[in-house]
Amino acid sequence: MPSERVASAPAKRNDTRGIDPRGPRFGAAITAVLLSVVLLLALTGPSLLPGTTLAQRLADPAFLLLALLATSFAWGAFAGVRRHPYGRLFQRWVRPLLSPPAELEDEAPPTFAQLVGLLVSLAGLLLAVVGVPGGLAAAAAAAFVAAFLNAAFGYCLGCQLYLALLRLRPARPRV
Repeated sequence: MPSERVASAPAKRNDTRGIDPRGPRFGAAITAVLLSVVLLLALTGPSLLPGTTLAQRLADPAFLLLALLATSFAWGAFAGVRRHPYGRLFQRWVRPLLSPPAELEDEAPPTFAQLVGLLVSLAGLLLAVVGVPGGLAAAAAAAFVAAFLNAAFGYCLGCQLYLALLRLRPARPRV
């Protein structure tokens, strides 16, 4: 549609279509629910107890679910939000039920947000592996806040970080 414009940052050269901004919000809602389960499990499971063995920490359901979410974040960060399972679910089942979006956005900021989610998840997993009590819960809480803000209010912390980093880049000289 010619009347649609791309929001946030310019779309990639080979893809001027952009993405529906409701897709990443849909994925963030699923992620927020799963992260709330991780947080609940981490606060009630053995990950907070000092003196647990490595095998106990690795078998902790909170650890396993956060590892699964880290895999999901990696998929989104390296394959892009369009090819992420949540993005495919949104495109196939949710978007046909909705009216067209008012505007499209560039895929790069939400993809970068997936990378941030991956790094936060990996930090929590690493803290759990080395035996820091509450490390997994803290990482899950931080990721939950970001996912909840995106799902509930459309405020993507990772996207804002991406745009801030773009502003910090030195300007290229014009030729």
